[in-house]
Amino acid sequence: MTDTPTHTAIDSAVKADDIVLFMKGNPNFPQCGFSATVVDILNQVGVKFKTYDVLSDPDLREGIKEFSDWPTIPQLYVKGEFIGGCDIIREMFSEGELASLFEEQGIKKA
Repeated sequence: MTDTPTHTAIDSAVKADDIVLFMKGNPNFPQCGFSATVVDILNQVGVKFKTYDVLSDPDLREGIKEFSDWPTIPQLYVKGEFIGGCDIIREMFSEGELASLFEEQGIKKA
Protein backbone atom coordinates (compact mmCIF):
# COMPACT_ATOMS: atom_id res chain seq x y z
CA MET A 1 0.00 0.00 0.00
CA THR A 2 1.38 3.37 -0.95
CA ASP A 3 1.43 6.10 1.63
CA THR A 4 -0.66 8.79 -0.01
CA PRO A 5 -2.65 11.60 1.61
CA THR A 6 -5.83 9.62 0.83
CA HIS A 7 -4.49 6.48 2.51
CA THR A 8 -3.39 8.53 5.51
CA ALA A 9 -6.89 10.04 5.75
CA ILE A 10 -8.52 6.61 5.45
CA ASP A 11 -6.22 5.18 8.13
CA SER A 12 -7.17 8.04 10.46
CA ALA A 13 -10.88 7.62 9.65
CA VAL A 14 -11.01 3.90 10.40
CA LYS A 15 -9.25 4.46 13.72
CA ALA A 16 -11.33 7.49 14.78
CA ASP A 17 -14.62 5.62 15.29
CA ASP A 18 -15.45 2.10 16.48
CA ILE A 19 -17.54 1.26 13.40
CA VAL A 20 -16.85 2.88 10.03
CA LEU A 21 -18.71 2.19 6.81
CA PHE A 22 -17.47 3.36 3.42
CA MET A 23 -20.55 3.36 1.24
CA LYS A 24 -22.26 4.83 -1.78
CA GLY A 25 -24.51 7.62 -0.55
CA ASN A 26 -25.42 8.12 3.08
CA PRO A 27 -27.48 6.18 5.63
CA ASN A 28 -30.60 8.24 4.87
CA PHE A 29 -30.21 7.89 1.11
CA PRO A 30 -28.00 4.96 0.08
CA GLN A 31 -27.05 5.06 -3.60
CA CYS A 32 -26.82 1.28 -4.10
CA GLY A 33 -28.58 -1.77 -2.79
CA PHE A 34 -25.46 -3.25 -1.20
CA SER A 35 -24.83 -0.08 0.82
CA ALA A 36 -28.51 0.00 1.83
CA THR A 37 -28.29 -3.62 3.00
CA VAL A 38 -25.29 -2.99 5.25
CA VAL A 39 -26.87 0.18 6.70
CA ASP A 40 -30.05 -1.80 7.42
CA ILE A 41 -28.06 -4.58 9.13
CA LEU A 42 -26.14 -2.11 11.31
CA ASN A 43 -29.40 -0.41 12.24
CA GLN A 44 -30.98 -3.78 13.12
CA VAL A 45 -28.01 -4.64 15.34
CA GLY A 46 -28.49 -1.23 16.95
CA VAL A 47 -24.98 0.16 16.87
CA LYS A 48 -23.75 3.67 16.17
CA PHE A 49 -21.57 3.97 13.08
CA LYS A 50 -19.76 6.59 11.02
CA THR A 51 -20.14 6.64 7.25
CA TYR A 52 -18.16 8.07 4.37
CA ASP A 53 -19.74 8.59 0.95
CA VAL A 54 -17.29 7.39 -1.70
CA LEU A 55 -19.41 8.92 -4.49
CA SER A 56 -18.62 12.42 -3.26
CA ASP A 57 -14.86 11.88 -3.46
CA PRO A 58 -13.27 10.00 -6.41
CA ASP A 59 -9.92 9.76 -4.57
CA LEU A 60 -11.64 8.14 -1.60
CA ARG A 61 -13.57 5.77 -3.87
CA GLU A 62 -10.37 4.40 -5.43
CA GLY A 63 -8.23 4.84 -2.33
CA ILE A 64 -10.42 2.68 -0.09
CA LYS A 65 -10.19 -0.19 -2.58
CA GLU A 66 -6.39 0.01 -2.52
CA PHE A 67 -6.28 0.51 1.26
CA SER A 68 -8.23 -2.68 1.99
CA ASP A 69 -7.19 -4.60 -1.11
CA TRP A 70 -10.92 -5.21 -1.59
CA PRO A 71 -12.50 -4.31 -4.95
CA THR A 72 -16.06 -3.43 -3.93
CA ILE A 73 -18.02 -0.95 -1.85
CA PRO A 74 -19.44 -0.93 0.82
CA GLN A 75 -16.63 -1.75 3.20
CA LEU A 76 -17.04 -2.12 6.95
CA TYR A 77 -14.31 -1.50 9.53
CA VAL A 78 -14.55 -2.30 13.23
CA LYS A 79 -11.97 -0.83 15.61
CA GLY A 80 -9.69 -0.10 12.64
CA GLU A 81 -9.89 -3.62 11.18
CA PHE A 82 -11.42 -4.37 7.79
CA ILE A 83 -14.31 -6.81 8.21
CA GLY A 84 -15.68 -7.11 4.69
CA GLY A 85 -18.28 -6.10 2.16
CA CYS A 86 -22.00 -6.68 1.87
CA ASP A 87 -21.99 -10.47 1.41
CA ILE A 88 -19.68 -11.05 4.37
CA ILE A 89 -21.63 -8.67 6.61
CA ARG A 90 -24.94 -10.25 5.58
CA GLU A 91 -23.60 -13.75 6.39
CA MET A 92 -22.09 -12.65 9.70
CA PHE A 93 -25.41 -11.01 10.64
CA SER A 94 -27.49 -14.07 9.77
CA GLU A 95 -25.15 -16.33 11.75
CA GLY A 96 -25.13 -14.00 14.78
CA GLU A 97 -21.40 -13.40 14.33
CA LEU A 98 -21.71 -9.64 13.76
CA ALA A 99 -23.42 -8.98 17.09
CA SER A 100 -20.84 -11.25 18.77
CA LEU A 101 -17.99 -9.31 17.13
CA PHE A 102 -19.37 -6.01 18.40
CA GLU A 103 -19.80 -7.46 21.89
CA GLU A 104 -16.25 -8.88 21.89
CA GLN A 105 -14.93 -5.48 20.83
CA GLY A 106 -16.82 -3.77 23.66
CA ILE A 107 -19.14 -1.91 21.31
CA LYS A 108 -22.44 -1.14 22.99
CA LYS A 109 -25.78 -0.76 21.27
CA ALA A 110 -26.77 2.84 20.59
